[in-house]
Amino acid sequence: MGLVHVHVDVEVNRARGPSARVRFLVDGGAAYSVLPHDVWRKLGLKRKRTLDFSLADGTTIRRRLSECRFRYQGLDAVSPVVLGEPGDAAVLGTVILENLGLVLNPFDRTLGPMRLTLASVPARAGYPVGA
Repeated sequence: MGLVHVHVDVEVNRARGPSARVRFLVDGGAAYSVLPHDVWRKLGLKRKRTLDFSLADGTTIRRRLSECRFRYQGLDAVSPVVLGEPGDAAVLGTVILENLGLVLNPFDRTLGPMRLTLASVPARAGYPVGA
């Protein structure tokens, strides 16, 4: 296999304001994305809540969360983001990948369109379709 990195533009969720292009490590095992300390400070992101995270060695760390807009190859979506501390790596997690409708192909190390499905529920007596 190997590591997969992509360049993604991030910005505050508003029409105008600072933005940054970040080289992220795509991590299919991470739920949330992590923005490096200097990037989220430049964007002016503010903490919305705090969560505990477990590291691979079992250590628990506490990190602040906010949200921002991610733009990648013509796609854009808003997602929660971990406000990294100095030394934390830029990580692109599965929540933003799903929000963008993308999936990691580990064989050719690319991001591609996700196969999206919806469940179909047959109409029942007294319930209109779509209700």
